Amino acid sequence: MAPTTTTTGSTQLTLSDYQWLVGEAARPWLQLAAEGSGPMVAHVRKLRQALGPARCHLVLEQAALRRRARTKYPLAEQLFFTDKGLQQATGTEVALYKAGRWPPGLPAADLCCGLGGDLMALARRGPVVAYDRDPIVALLADANCRAAGCSSFEVRTAAAEDCPLAELGAWHVDPDRRPSGHRVLDPIAYLPDLLTIEGWLQQNPHSVVKLAPAAVVPPTWQAGAEREWIGSRGECRQQVCWWGSLARHPGRRVATVLASSDRSRTLVSGDRPLALPLATGPPLYLCEPHNAVLAAGLVAELAAEYGLNALAADVAYLVSPRAVDDPALACFEVLEDWPFDLKRIRSALRHRRIGQLEVKKRGLKLDPPSVRQSLRPAGDQAATLLIAPHAGQVRAFLARRLSANE
Repeated sequence: MAPTTTTTGSTQLTLSDYQWLVGEAARPWLQLAAEGSGPMVAHVRKLRQALGPARCHLVLEQAALRRRARTKYPLAEQLFFTDKGLQQATGTEVALYKAGRWPPGLPAADLCCGLGGDLMALARRGPVVAYDRDPIVALLADANCRAAGCSSFEVRTAAAEDCPLAELGAWHVDPDRRPSGHRVLDPIAYLPDLLTIEGWLQQNPHSVVKLAPAAVVPPTWQAGAEREWIGSRGECRQQVCWWGSLARHPGRRVATVLASSDRSRTLVSGDRPLALPLATGPPLYLCEPHNAVLAAGLVAELAAEYGLNALAADVAYLVSPRAVDDPALACFEVLEDWPFDLKRIRSALRHRRIGQLEVKKRGLKLDPPSVRQSLRPAGDQAATLLIAPHAGQVRAFLARRLSANE
């Protein structure tokens, strides 16, 4: 079992401190910290005098973590976090999507549940028992489920190995991708690692394994699992391996972009790789695939749906003769394009009075913020500058953004 203390900076916090945090006694102090009214020094002094150094630190840290969590959790102000847990936890939108693929009412387990991002969603569709060996993390997961109004759940402070997988309908696992404090990409270094998880698959094949988007899995996983890359809020959030009865497309790669309820988008790989033809003439529209599509390697499949060509080999800008409206693509109308020359671009921006300038690049070793600073845009108009190889040159495309891949 994990130790019942944690250290943040120079402050050591105990399990009893966190038990106090999730209880009624801490609520007014959390509210006070969230409001943050008055001078900060006086604010901190009041908390220290009333709570002592450790709990004052805990309350202020929690207020900061809740502010950070707002983009991931609509209920952030009612939930409890740790810094590491918040970095790794599944956000509400992605968690609800994943849970929506589970049969309702199926008894399930959430192994290495962390702060309960997936657990809160799974508990909406049926009974779930969660495991985490860290008593502080398990305490916060339980408190978060209660704050979210969940009822069909149980959180156990225990190792995932203690779960009777064979007795359950299915299971979910979120391995620790920072077991030594630093992010690792190789799943063999996760905790639990892939070898352990493969042993669990022998006990019960109906499972979901959460991985980092860049994680590379062994050939047996590529052939047997449905590998799905899930995108939300403009980023690829996670790679998920679906096994057994939970897999809709075994052996296939899938990209899902979550937008509004009627705008979510899913792409599935085919039996054979598709070729992506190169564009020849000047582009009228440029499209940029969502990061989830890029991570899944499904750019050619997406391009084929709309008859799009590649701007250049191995460059993730697609050329279209018309505007494309798809959550999996950001679409830009090209206004002008030139060989990449800062002086020429600066003059064009000045002529068009462009002050709000988004700079993007693909296939080049350029730093967009440095390029933007060199251009010194000023004016009341907005545009996007896309820089990439095309037809044997480095070219700059001044464009108007029509849509964003969400």
